[in-house]
Amino acid sequence: MPVVAIVGRPNVGKSTLFNALTRTRDALVADTPGVTRDRIYGRAELDGRTVILVDTGGLDEAGGEVELGAQAQTRLAIDEADLVLFLTDARAGVVPVEHEIASDLRNRGKAVIQVVNKTDGLDPDMALAEAAELGLGDIFPIAASHRRGLEQLGHAVVERLPEPEDSSVPDDDGLRLALIGRPNAGKSTLLNRLLGEERALATPVAGTTRDPIHATIERDGVRYHLIDTAGIRRRRGSQEGIERFSTIKALQSMEQARIVCLVCDVVEGITEQDARLAGHVIEAGRGLVIALNKWDALDKDRRRAVLVEVAERLDFARFAPVVTISALHGSGLGELTDAIEHVQAAGEQELSTGALTRVLRDAVEAHPPPSVQRKTPKLRYAHGGGHFPTRIVIHGNRAKGIPDQYQRYLVNCFRKHFRLTGIPVRLVFREGDNPYAGRRNPLTPRQIQKRRRLKQFTQRKNRKR
Repeated sequence: MPVVAIVGRPNVGKSTLFNALTRTRDALVADTPGVTRDRIYGRAELDGRTVILVDTGGLDEAGGEVELGAQAQTRLAIDEADLVLFLTDARAGVVPVEHEIASDLRNRGKAVIQVVNKTDGLDPDMALAEAAELGLGDIFPIAASHRRGLEQLGHAVVERLPEPEDSSVPDDDGLRLALIGRPNAGKSTLLNRLLGEERALATPVAGTTRDPIHATIERDGVRYHLIDTAGIRRRRGSQEGIERFSTIKALQSMEQARIVCLVCDVVEGITEQDARLAGHVIEAGRGLVIALNKWDALDKDRRRAVLVEVAERLDFARFAPVVTISALHGSGLGELTDAIEHVQAAGEQELSTGALTRVLRDAVEAHPPPSVQRKTPKLRYAHGGGHFPTRIVIHGNRAKGIPDQYQRYLVNCFRKHFRLTGIPVRLVFREGDNPYAGRRNPLTPRQIQKRRRLKQFTQRKNRKR
C-alpha cells in the first residue's frame, strides 16, 4: 500500500486530520504543541483506495533531545512516504519556519499536496491566497475537526499516488503483542531492537512515548503486530492531561492485543505498579509474559534479590513465564520471542469436551468440592467456552456456590494438564434445569373422585370439632 505522511509545524491539526482520515482516535489530540513525537501509522480509505497514513511530530526549532528526536522521526516518515501532505494553519497564516519546510520538501523531490486547515468561518479565498506564497502547487482548504473538504482531499491524494501493485502476501492476523510497563522501563528500546531500526523515539527522559506505536515484523516465519505504549505511572493526580490520555490509550492498546509483554525495570526493582499492571492484564484476559529488562546492569546478588521480588510481588501471576533481557544490547530476545509464541500457542489450543471432563472428574475424585448449605455440589462435565482468556464451562448441580479456593484448585488442575502457560483461565458454572419443573400430570376421573371424597371427609370432621 502507498504511504502518505502528514507533516507541518506543531499544532496545525496533523493528528486531527490523521484521526479524521483513518476514522479512529489512534493519535492523541490536544491544544498543547508537540504532543505527537513518534510516527503514528494507520490505514485510511481515500476515494476507494487503501493507503498507509503516517502522523508525525511538528517541524520547528528544536529545544531539547526529545524535540530533536521527534523531528528526526518526522524526516524518516518523509523519506519513506510516496506522498506528503503539508498542513498549514489558516488562522495563524504562513510563518517563516513553513518556508523552510517547503524548501526542504522541494529539495527531497517528494510529491507534495499543500493543505490549509482550520478554514471554517474564514474567507477561503483569503486563506488560499496567503498560503500560495509557499509555491507548492494546488492548495486544498479543509476543516479537519468538522470533516470539511476531506472528500476532495482524498480524491486529490489518490490521483497523485503511484499505481497499485499486485501483492501475493496473505492477510495474516499474526501475533498481536503489546508492550506495557512503567515509564522509562525500556519498551521503545525493545521495540526498536525487535524491528532492527529506530522506529520509536527512545531517550532517557521518562514519558517520551505518548501515542501507541504500531509496527509489524516477521521473525522465524511468525508475523508480529507490535504495539509500544506510553509508560503508566501510579499516581494519576500528579499527571498532566496529556499523560492521562496516554495512559488510557496504553490500556486500550492492551485490550486490542492478545499477548502482553510487561517490561519491568530491574534496576529500580519490582514495584507495586508492576504488580498493578500485571493485574490489569489478567483482568483483561490477555496472555502475559514478564520481561525483566536491564538485566545486564545487575550483579549476582542483586539478580537473586530481583527474582525473590518477582516471586513475592507477582505471586498471583506465577503462571506467566519470566524472561531476563537487555533491550539495549539485544540479549535474551530469542528466549523472549520463544516465550511469547508458547503463550500464543497455549491460548489458541482447542480443549475437547472429553479431555476437559476427564480432568474435572479426576480433580473431583482427588478432592471433592465442599458442601454448600449442607448439600454437596455435583460437577458432571466441562467444555471449552472461548480463548483469551481460556474459558471452561462446567455443568452440574449446585455449582454456583462453589468457594473461590476450590475454583483455584480446579484452575490449577486444568492449567497443569493442558500446559496453559501465561494464559488466564476463567471458570463458568452452569446449573442444569429441573426437567419436571412447572409440569403437572392431569388427574384421572378416579383420582378426582377420591380427592372430592377426601375433601368432604375433612370438612365434616372439622364441623364436629
